Amino acid sequence: MARAPLIDGHGRTIGDLRLSVTDRCNFRCQYCMPAEGLPWLDRDEVLRFEEIARIVNLLAEMGVRDVRLTGGEPLVRRDFPDLVGMLAPLVDDLSITTNGYLLERDADALVAAGGDHGLRFNVSIDSLQRDRFFEMTRRDALPRVLAGLRALAAHPQAHPIKINAVAMRGFTEQEAIPFAEFAREHPYEIRFIEFMPLDAGHVWSPDQVLTGDEIRAAIHAVYPLEPEPREPHATARTYRFADGRGRIGFINPVSEPFCGDCNRIRITAEGKLRTCLFSLNETDLRDPMRAGASDDDLEAIIRAAVWRKELKHRVNEPGFVQPDRPMSAIGG
Repeated sequence: MARAPLIDGHGRTIGDLRLSVTDRCNFRCQYCMPAEGLPWLDRDEVLRFEEIARIVNLLAEMGVRDVRLTGGEPLVRRDFPDLVGMLAPLVDDLSITTNGYLLERDADALVAAGGDHGLRFNVSIDSLQRDRFFEMTRRDALPRVLAGLRALAAHPQAHPIKINAVAMRGFTEQEAIPFAEFAREHPYEIRFIEFMPLDAGHVWSPDQVLTGDEIRAAIHAVYPLEPEPREPHATARTYRFADGRGRIGFINPVSEPFCGDCNRIRITAEGKLRTCLFSLNETDLRDPMRAGASDDDLEAIIRAAVWRKELKHRVNEPGFVQPDRPMSAIGG
């Protein structure tokens, strides 16, 4: 059934959901988690596949057509391709953000689960050098991730494949040109994402942010870039290489916030609705579901929360408060 569109108090129509399927991760990236890891949710605290499908179907009835599955690392969730198969028919655009460690094992099953509806992939890789990859992720896993990427790329229907690299000052300067060359030589779109205040140690500071403009200028000096039009609600500013050999993107939430036309909401692995990545408040959907709430009841809860969606994230303003949850517990 069709329901009325989901609109926030600032007149923005919500059409995009980022949904975490687990808080667990097999990496310990510096910008996200401490080396010793974090306490995991108990299994019964995490949304079941049927609960996830129910929420996605309800939101789809309210006009949410784009869903990205995240973690933690979503591929560590047992039988994850089964969930993909459940959700693919419900939405127009289903995608996954993964660190790629288990892609070689799961690429075939995931592509098959996407079926005729298709499934898009974002693979997180912060360095193309094995030692520096280890430095950032605390896992000596680059060869395995690249093998998974090749396994995925063998499926024509998996393209376009995007590679995400978090940009940190003092680290990513050395990665910019190698990544640009990678994007020119392979059928992948590289996206640099500015380091955001979502680290578990709460040690983020503005001077650690290597801006998208700085990276773009460094690449442009070697491989000229031409801008592409920004699509409504897009998080990335995309550029094509002037000679036509590939594309590259920059997601600049710190230096160039895109809050004005944000149409995204998030749901954590245990069913908490967050209306902004930097929200300080959450709305529980899991417990009402398990207590017998009807879809109409859930719709009312969701609409009330979304109506209060923040106008902007305020990262650059005095008094900004970093959320308690790190990125791995929110959903990337």
